[in-house]
Amino acid sequence: MRVIGTVGLAGSGKGEAATVAEEQGVPVVTMGDVIREECRDRGFDPATQHGTVAQALREENGPAAVAERSLPLLRDALEDNDTVLVDGIRSDVEVDVFKEAFGEAFYLVSIEAPFEVRAERVTDRGRDADAESGGESLRERDERELGFGMDRAMDRADLTIENTDSLDAFREQVKRVIEGELA
Repeated sequence: MRVIGTVGLAGSGKGEAATVAEEQGVPVVTMGDVIREECRDRGFDPATQHGTVAQALREENGPAAVAERSLPLLRDALEDNDTVLVDGIRSDVEVDVFKEAFGEAFYLVSIEAPFEVRAERVTDRGRDADAESGGESLRERDERELGFGMDRAMDRADLTIENTDSLDAFREQVKRVIEGELA
C-alpha cells in the first residue's frame, strides 16, 4: 500500500501530476473536490466561493476537516488498488492526518515553481490570475493557502520536484515517483 500526497501552490503542477497518476492507473482523490462538494451543498458556486468555503470548513470543523473528509475516499480507493494519490494537501495538519492514518505508506511530494511561472500557467489555463473577474488573485490565494500551513507541509515533503523544466520532464519525474523509483 502507498498513498502519495501532493502539496504545492496554485499553478505548480499538482493537477498535471494527478493526470499522470490517472494515466498510470492510479486512482486520485482530490481534496478540492471535497470543498467543491461542500460549496454545492451550501448553495455556492465553487468557481467563486471555493476559498471562502475551504476556510469556513476549517474554521467550523478544525484545520484537519478536509483531510478527514478525504480519508474514507482514500480507504475506498485502496480496497482495489495498491497505490492512490491524494491531490491538494494544504497544511502540515493535513500531513499529520495522513501520516497517522497510513504511517510509512504515506509519501509526500512538494511540487514547486516560481510565482511568475505559476501565474503564466494559471492564465494559460483560462483562470484569472489577477482577479479582474471578482475572484481571488493568485497572490491572495497564495497568502490564504500559506496561512493554512502549506509552507510547513511543503517543508515536510519526502521529495521536492522543481517544476520549471519541460512538461515532458515533469511528467517523467511524476511517473518515477508513482513507480517508486524516486522514493
